[in-house]
Amino acid sequence: MSWRRSAEEFFEISSVSVGADSQSYLWRAIMLGMKLLVYSAAWCRDCYVAKRFLETHNIPYEEVDIEETPGAADEVLRHVGKRAIPQFVIDGEWVQPYRPGRGFLFEEMSEKLGITNKA
Repeated sequence: MSWRRSAEEFFEISSVSVGADSQSYLWRAIMLGMKLLVYSAAWCRDCYVAKRFLETHNIPYEEVDIEETPGAADEVLRHVGKRAIPQFVIDGEWVQPYRPGRGFLFEEMSEKLGITNKA
């Protein structure tokens, strides 16, 4: 018996377990092995909003706490040029999911992660 599933089987399973609005990202994440890292800190309000956004849409991520993980703050500085969190690393691409004064970029991140808002 094969453990590989067709895209149709995956969508049938995922729509029951995680909701149809997350299917596009989850298909890419599971079928293509996509990985999402979130650089954050416990005290960061913008990080809380970013993680809540991901959790609301059932998007799996791995958190890297810049205060608990040695070298993580330096890694952010090296890639972004400043100490700014939260930072998403989507399959190796660094993305800042917020703008100072604007907050979390809901529309841009929804598009980037393939989230559709069905009415």
